[in-house]
Amino acid sequence: MTKSTTTVGKHTYGAGALVALALLFIGVTILITFLFRGARLDLTESKLYSISSGTERIVRSLEEPVNLYFFFSQKASAASPRLRTYAQRVRELLEEIVERSDGKLRLTVLDPEPFSEEEDRAAEFGLTAVSLGMRGDKLYFGLAGTNSTDGREVIEFFQPDKEEFLEYDIASLIYRLANPKRATIGLMSGLPVDTSFDPATGRMQEGWASIAQLRQLFDVRTLATDVSAIDESIDVLLLIHPKDLSPATLYAIDQFVMRGGKLIAFVDPVAENDTAGSQMGFAMGPRASSLGPLLDAYGISFDSSMVLGDRELGLTVSMRQGDPPTQHIAVIGLNRASMNMQDVVTAALDSVNVWTAGVLSKKDDADIEFEPLLQSSANAALIPASRFAFLSDPDSLLDGFKATGERYTIAARVRGKLKSAYPDGKPGAKEEDDETTGTHRAESADTANLIIVADTDILSDPLWLRTQSLFGQRFAVAWANNGDFVANALDNLAGSSDLISIRGRQSFFRPFTKVEELRRQADDQLRAKEQELDRELRETERKLSELESGGNTEGSLMLTPEQEAELVRFQQERLRIRKELRDVRRSLDLEIARLGTWLKVLNIALVPALISIGAILLAVARRRRLKAGRAAASTA
Repeated sequence: MTKSTTTVGKHTYGAGALVALALLFIGVTILITFLFRGARLDLTESKLYSISSGTERIVRSLEEPVNLYFFFSQKASAASPRLRTYAQRVRELLEEIVERSDGKLRLTVLDPEPFSEEEDRAAEFGLTAVSLGMRGDKLYFGLAGTNSTDGREVIEFFQPDKEEFLEYDIASLIYRLANPKRATIGLMSGLPVDTSFDPATGRMQEGWASIAQLRQLFDVRTLATDVSAIDESIDVLLLIHPKDLSPATLYAIDQFVMRGGKLIAFVDPVAENDTAGSQMGFAMGPRASSLGPLLDAYGISFDSSMVLGDRELGLTVSMRQGDPPTQHIAVIGLNRASMNMQDVVTAALDSVNVWTAGVLSKKDDADIEFEPLLQSSANAALIPASRFAFLSDPDSLLDGFKATGERYTIAARVRGKLKSAYPDGKPGAKEEDDETTGTHRAESADTANLIIVADTDILSDPLWLRTQSLFGQRFAVAWANNGDFVANALDNLAGSSDLISIRGRQSFFRPFTKVEELRRQADDQLRAKEQELDRELRETERKLSELESGGNTEGSLMLTPEQEAELVRFQQERLRIRKELRDVRRSLDLEIARLGTWLKVLNIALVPALISIGAILLAVARRRRLKAGRAAASTA
């Protein structure tokens, strides 16, 4: 009776413990839900579900509400699972950003079905509709935003191939809505980039289209090349061909950078558009420009006596009318492989052309972030600038040309804490009459942001525009992205430092790299087999031709025994090679299937098995501790 009562008591105690554990689990879950509301843990490799600190600072600094309208056509996208997956990614990122805005961002998700008010609203915002399927259903996939002053900004269509810059594009839209005033650009140029009077021809000379384009996008103010101070209202300073600047002007530029101003500078070892002192079509004076002590102090090397030549990317040009086209290795057409696909300035560009460009590099002892934006191919080398003074034949540049195998940097982004080029203050100023006493900065106030380009001709019209005539009207057509490059650079620098700090991320769509590697290996084997088959086919046809011409002199259409034997041998060999091709394809499928099986095993069986093993080990360890405890109690 005592034993039975003890057993019942144990069962009751066990059931009660289970109920208590269940209640404790529910209570802890509820407590965690309230205590850690909004908390997130992102375990993805590139933090796909986390926003950067720059974006978080932008949304937390909002002073007035901003409304966001996310448009996505659900029905029209039914046949595109990849697009629907990306749309979910965009929506989740938007919701994450809104969550961090302290209520200043308001998100509305709209499905613009045909003939609906939502579709009319999408069209009113100017979103782009893409036709999908046989029926031509219109698909909207964009974002519109408004602020309290009726300002509007849109992302017309979220392109999946720009997914790495998704966060930047959204943060940029929010920043523009929060700061609707156009950025002020200070333009200081040693070249006639604006419409001006040409004394040599007695006519007005048209300005460069790249600068006219900037005046449409920004508030561009022209600055003299002999200024001694740069107004604090200037957001970005645009320097073009800073040639023979006075120490006072260089000091003004330096202090502009030190106090947090953004700078984009175009320097050049040979500025082809610098016509100062030219006679008979040849420039008689120096055409180089540089920021002299500034670049050196900032940790950037630029040798104005050397020009970049690229044997692989050199364009074919005609120097004079009537001359046959020939490759000019100093007129370089940069392609997508030459551009930094991880930087928003160059990621969407296809081609940029430069002419007698220089080379930039980071000094060995510099404590800066030096990020190349435009680079040459590996088939490049440096050429003395003196060879371009009276160059009439581009082919002569190939004399003695030997590629170094190095990829040279033509344009770069520079970030970091910079030291002033004038640590002792304004050059030539006396302590008692220096107006800048007390305002001089020996180092940058914050992380400086610069973009340096070792070419000025990149901005000129001939390198990216072509004039065409249609119905008597002349208009310019862009054949390269030079104008987009400078506009992107200024748009990027004109934003806040928080916006510039947002970097491109890894794509949300992660390919199976092992599978792709197997496919490439199989393709290589297939191509080798196909080439072998082609070689044997040509060899057999050659032998057949020889047999036909040598052994069948009467012109008969009948095959000789030798020809029949050769033909049979080839047919057998062809069957063998085709069988090997099938085997290669079959082995590829087997490898991929085997890899898929292992992935399923890892995901379905291995992880639960490890958890189960861990639970069993914990249970065994617990039983041993209990057993040891009971043994110790009975001994006592």
